[in-house]
Parts: sequence; C-alpha cells; structure tokens
Amino acid sequence: MRDVGPSDGTGRSPAESGTDPLGDPYLRTRFALPSRPATFLRRQRLLVHLNQALRTPLTLVNGSAGAGKTLLTADWAAGLRLPVAWLTVEAGDHRPGVFWAYVFESLRLCGARAADAAGAPADASGVGQRLLASLAAELNGFDHPVVLVLDEYDRMTNPEVARQLEFVLHHSGPGLHLVLVTRTEPLLPLHRYRAADQLTEIRGAELSFTPEEAGALLRLHGVHLPGPATSALVDRTRGWAAGLRLSALAARESTDPERYLKEFEADHSTVADFLLAEVLKGRTEETQDLLLRVSVLDRFCPDLADALTLRTDSERLLANLHRENAFIERLGHSWYRLHPLFREILRAHLRERLPSAEAELHLRAARWLRRSGFLPETLAHGAAGGDFDLAAGALVDDLAIGQLFTGLRSDALAQLFSGMGPEARSPASDLVRAAVALDRRDLDQGLGRLRRAQEQLSETEESPGLAAARLSCALLEALAARLTGCPPRAEQAAATAEELRQDLPDHLLDKHPELTALLMTHVSSARLWEGRFDDARAVLTRVASAPGGSATVLPRTESMGHLALLDYLGGWPGRAERRALAAVAEAERAGLPRPPGPGLGRLVLAAVAVDRQELGPARVLLDETARLPAREHDPVPTAGRALVLSRLLLDSGEADAAAEAADPAVSAAVTSPWAESHAAVVRSAACLADGRPDEAVRLLHGVGGDQPVCAVEAARIQVAAGRPRAAAELLGAVRAEGRTGPAVSVGAALVRARVAQESGDTATARRLVARALLDARRERLRRPFLQAGDWIEPLLATAPLHELAEGWLRPGRPRAHGEPVRSGPDLALLVPVELSGRERDVLRRLARMMSAEEIAADLYVSVNTVKTHLKSAYRKLAVNRRGDAVRRARDLGLL
Repeated sequence: MRDVGPSDGTGRSPAESGTDPLGDPYLRTRFALPSRPATFLRRQRLLVHLNQALRTPLTLVNGSAGAGKTLLTADWAAGLRLPVAWLTVEAGDHRPGVFWAYVFESLRLCGARAADAAGAPADASGVGQRLLASLAAELNGFDHPVVLVLDEYDRMTNPEVARQLEFVLHHSGPGLHLVLVTRTEPLLPLHRYRAADQLTEIRGAELSFTPEEAGALLRLHGVHLPGPATSALVDRTRGWAAGLRLSALAARESTDPERYLKEFEADHSTVADFLLAEVLKGRTEETQDLLLRVSVLDRFCPDLADALTLRTDSERLLANLHRENAFIERLGHSWYRLHPLFREILRAHLRERLPSAEAELHLRAARWLRRSGFLPETLAHGAAGGDFDLAAGALVDDLAIGQLFTGLRSDALAQLFSGMGPEARSPASDLVRAAVALDRRDLDQGLGRLRRAQEQLSETEESPGLAAARLSCALLEALAARLTGCPPRAEQAAATAEELRQDLPDHLLDKHPELTALLMTHVSSARLWEGRFDDARAVLTRVASAPGGSATVLPRTESMGHLALLDYLGGWPGRAERRALAAVAEAERAGLPRPPGPGLGRLVLAAVAVDRQELGPARVLLDETARLPAREHDPVPTAGRALVLSRLLLDSGEADAAAEAADPAVSAAVTSPWAESHAAVVRSAACLADGRPDEAVRLLHGVGGDQPVCAVEAARIQVAAGRPRAAAELLGAVRAEGRTGPAVSVGAALVRARVAQESGDTATARRLVARALLDARRERLRRPFLQAGDWIEPLLATAPLHELAEGWLRPGRPRAHGEPVRSGPDLALLVPVELSGRERDVLRRLARMMSAEEIAADLYVSVNTVKTHLKSAYRKLAVNRRGDAVRRARDLGLL
C-alpha cells in the first residue's frame, strides 16, 4: 500500500496539491471550529471538567442529538493556548485513506505539522502502518501537545479506523490529546483507559441544563420565566439543550411565553421536527415500530417490549438505541425509558399511524405487568386500556384494596378508577366501587356495591384465588360496621378475616400490612364506640406501635388519635394531649394529604384546651377540624366533636347552644354509653345554668360510675341541685383509683369538698381543695374549679390554698413548669401525703444523688421498677423533677 499517491500531472502528490486521495479538494468547513451563536450560554462547570482533557490522552463527550456537545467543545477549544486540530467526521470517512488524509490536513492547518512535512495518505482504501507510526513518533516528539477534536465521531463505523486511531493515540504519548465528540460509544478499548484513569468523560446527564442554566439561556433569547416555570420546562425537556433552545425561540413569538411553554404540544412544534429528523427517520421499520409501541409505557424492559411488538428482537434493538444515544435512557437491570418529549411525540405518531392500537398496547402491557408482579403499572395500563375488571382484579388479588384508604395513594387510585363504567361487572370491580364509596362516606352506595360483590362471590365456585377477594370484603365489612356504629358486625368481620388469613400466603399478607392495620383500627373504633375501652385500647396500642412505614401511617395515626380520646375519656388530659400531638405530628410528617378522620387528634387537643379554659385555642382547633373533609358517618369522631363543642359553648355562657350541640349528629346501630353520658351531662349543666335544677337532675338519669369523668360532673350537678346523697352514691360507683386520671380525682375531691363545706367541716373542705389543687396543677386543669361555684372562693382566698393556686389558677407570679410550691406552716397538715416504704427508700437514695441504675442495684430491683416508684412518688408529691421531689418530701417531713 502506498502512502503517497500518484502525481496529478504536475509532479505533485494529491496531498501536496490540496486534494484528498479521491482527487477532490479538501472541504475547509470540516476543519473550522463551529461558530457559537449570540444566544450561546457558556457553562463554566463543563469547561472546568473539559480542562481535565489536558491531563488524560483521551476525552469522550458523549450525548444525544442536540445535547450541546459540539458547541461546548468548540467553546472550550477556542480558549486553549495549544494547537487545536478540529475535524468534523462525515460518512465518507469510513475509508481509512480518506479519514487519515483529513486528519493529516487538520494537523497541518493548525500548525502542528509543517506545510512541507513529508508523508500523507494517497490511497483512499487504506493507509500504511509505516505512515501511522511516523505520525505517532512525530507527535511524541513535540514539546507541546496537540489537541485533536473529532466531531460527530459516531459517523465512523469502520473498526479498522478505530484500531488505527488507538495505535496512533497510544504511541503519540503526551504529544496528543484526542477528543471524541459522539452520540455513540466509540469502538475503542475504553475500559483500559478508564482502568488506567486516562479517560475524561462528559455524558448526557452532565450535558443537561440545570434550572439555573436554563433560566440564563432563556433570558439570552429574551424569555423571562419565574423559577417554578423554568424548573417545569427543565423537567419536561430533561435539560436537553436543543429542546430548550427551540422552545425559547417559539415562546419568544408568543404573547404569553410562560403559558405557551407550559401548554405547548410537543408533537406540533419544531422540537418534534428536530427529533423525528434526528432520531426516528432513517431507522429500520422494526426499530420505528418498537419505539412507537413502547411510547405507551413509562418504562420498559426487553421482555415487556416483546409483549407489545409480538416479536423477540427488542433486547438487541434497545441496546443499539441506547448505545446510539437515541433519546432512550437505561434505568438499570435491563429497564429503559424514553425521553419525555420524545415519548410525547412518538405517542402522537402512534395515534396517527395505528389509531386503534393504543388501547390494545395498554392491555398487553397490563397483562405482562400483572404476571410479573408490577401492581401500580398494571392498574395504570389496565385503566388506560379500558379493562377495569382487569385492573380491579389485580388490585384485589394483590390484597391492595386497603391502599384506597391509606391517604398516600387514595386520591390517585380513586381518580384511576373514576372512569370505570357499568361494563365492569366482576366482583373485584364492585369491591373497588364499594371501597371508593365508603371512603367518601356514601354508605348507601358503598353497602349496595359490597352486597352485590358478596353475592357474586357466594355464587362462584370455591378456589384459592377467592380468599383475597373475601378478605377484602371483610375489610369493607369492618369499615361499614365502624361507620354505622355496629360493633357485633365489626367483630364478625374480624373473625372472618382471621379465618381467611390462613388461606393466604404469608408473603402476600406481609406485602400489605395496611390491610390488617386498617381492619384492626375499624374494629377498635367500633369497640370504643360501644364503651369497651380496655378491649379497644389493647388492639389500638398494637396498631399504633406496628411497623410498616408509609403503608400503615394512616391506621397508625388514627389509632393514636383514638388512644388519645380514650385517655381523655379516662380523665388523663396530659396523657391525651401527648398522644394527640404525636398523632398530628405523625400525619404531618408523613405528608398525608388529609388528616385521618376529622382530625381526631386535633379534637382531643381542643378538649384538653377547654379543660384548661384556653377557649381561644380550643375554638381555633375546632375550626381546623371543621374545614377537613366531612366524616359525618364516623360515630367516634362525630361524638368527640359534639363533646368538645358543647363544653366550649357551655363554658362560653351559651347554654342553649351547648345543649343543642351535645347530641352527636350520627345514626348508629348501637347506642354509645360514653357519648350518651357526656351529652346528658352537658344538657343537665345547661338546665342548671338556666335555673332549672329539677330538670337538670332528671337528665342525669342513666349516668353511672362506668363513665368516671361524667360521674364526677354529674355529682357536681347533684350537689348544686341540693342532692348531696345522690352525689355521694355516684362517686362511690366510680371505678377503683388507679384506672382513672386526675380529671376524675380533681372533680371528685371538689364535690366532696363542697359537701364538707356546706355541712360545716371547713378543715376537711380545705384539705380536699388542696389535694385537688395539687393534682390539677400538674395538668393545668382549671375547668373544675371555675365550674365549682361561689362556695370555693373563700377557701381559695386563704393563704395556703392561695399559694397552691397562684400563678396558674389565680392571678399571681407565673411559676415555671415543675417549680415546687412554697410550703407554708400549715401545708403539711392541709395535705397529708402517704408514701409507700419502697417509695421512701427510692427517695432517700435519690437525695444522695444516686442514679436510677445505682438505686436499682442497691435495692436489688430493676431500673423499670425504680422508675415506677419514682413516677408514683412524683404524682403524690405533685412534682415533675427529682430535685423537686426531694425538697417537697423534706418539707413534708417524709425524709
């Protein structure tokens, strides 16, 4: 093979006469750095990265069409102080002689080779090894390196040229920096360069414009957008340079650029023209068909693509498209996705070319995805294909029907099934309809659909696949029982669910913990409504502490709210407040679009605020719950709201409005004892405030000791109506101490104190009021004292009691939380405190500054036992801190 071609008749070789080996003149435009338009944006972060090319022999700028790689490289090259040989590769360069002739000429034009340098390819079909070795040796001998940029190198498909280029690069040493600007992975041993840290790479992700860069580019085009609109455009274009520029040019002609860029139809724009010309046209028929069909998918793998094309060549075609940067991204594990704009354009062309194919493609995808276990995508494609029986069946078979209630996906799923028409007739479709209706508290529609599904299932031949549908029925039955206030029905649903669980695989149950958590919450709510507080608390505690992450966040927060209500109904406002705050925080932290129930946690916080006579904050909390989605058919929170609102109105002096608000506006199959008792007490108190004591007493009929908070309030009304014996009977019926909280002990103490005061036993009355003040101070319970009446004022005016009330109940110096009450000379006599022997032992060691662990070791008990004794001592001493407990015990002579 000759390195120097024949003479052109003048005695000069083609190289010397300014022609290529084919005898054609060199195209000088191929050696020129592309000019940057006035709207070109210099991106410094990429220039800094490209500067690393000067430290590695090979640089790869690899991106899709229109990614901005050529202009970026040209901008960088223009700023170098080294010789830069630029060559734009063309399809005809696949012949080695032609390619190398252009490389030699580009080196000569940049001054890297002398004009009279010997040697140049003369044969278009090949080039001798000696000439390439001579070039490499020449470059290796340079004092300063040469930068050779081969733009559009993806046009080079000849592996022989790639081997020759790698030979020259390897043997040129530090004399050559090769920069390849390409859409595809070049046929070079890149793995060796990467392993040796001799490769600088800039790829598509880095070439993408950031929102800040996009904003600057738009401003260069005279388009000014706010930050969110710019970010949305970047999301839609994935920061694709050509897409941003073309969009900016089009928007510049619009009277409302922001609206145009938000709403423009990609398939009818210059963006579509660019992508079709650069990516789709020229592809094989099989490749075009593949791209059109997968455009209905958000992501796809070769097997899924084969299911849509009904062929088996997707793996090869997708790999080629990805290698060629044809706007297809690899997601890992053989999954791909299309560029968003490209997908929009392809879908529009799919509708034009195959107008009836889109629905069938969605259904093919849904069937494949269902078999492969991809539930969310199965539902989306099943609905898009119009087969709602398929989508509903997948949801139910996967035990995922609970997701319609969990808050995080509920609205999206409801929207997905909103297009379901009467043609969907399967039991699963009716279960989905029932679930959606029950979630929005449409009981008639929900129960009707549930009954229809159950009838269809009962007529279906027994099979293992029915267990999931029947368990879904049990969940909806439990919810319906909760909403209709029917505990027996809820218990039956729970028993049925327990039996059905045995017929389902553990992995499926473990996959959807929300189903069990929701069912348990519904059953517990029904038990709470019925007044079975202990049974409800046991299950609610399990749900509230159960794992499950975001899947169970709604039943967890609902359970926490119900537990807070149970604490409140038991007379523990402080504990109720802590649980309610935790429930509200958990819901907000999880980002639930709507709080569970009607904000049961907020209702409890409002109730506690009323007990503390913080009526302004209570009104704010009630107003917040009123703005939440209606839950008028949920008995527990509805009754809770009636309780709080009626008490607030009563304490605000609106007795008639309070009596009217006391009755919960809910129809339930079973009467709730606590809801009835609280309503009766409020109505009775309203009558008493109106001066009708006899009517007030009559309304208390049925209020008993099984509702301690109501019992002590009823006892207060009985005493005020002149019936101290009835009051004593009510207090005697209250459950044993330890199961009720300070709201009960404070109220009971004040009732007994009034009876003692009115019978002339002032000393006993003072001791009882002092005890009530100590218990109430820790909880900041003001309501019982303000409801007590005028009889208590003279007692609170006495020095010891005034000291106990100062700063929180009555005006005075505010006292920090936990600060001990200063003991007067009569305080020990007023409030006898009895500590157990073990509590005294713990306090003595506490006084010696021993830790809980040291006390436990000294007494041969567990640390938890020590903490239990401390908590009991704190309660009796009305303190919250160790130091306060020691000081208080010493003041009372207990240490």
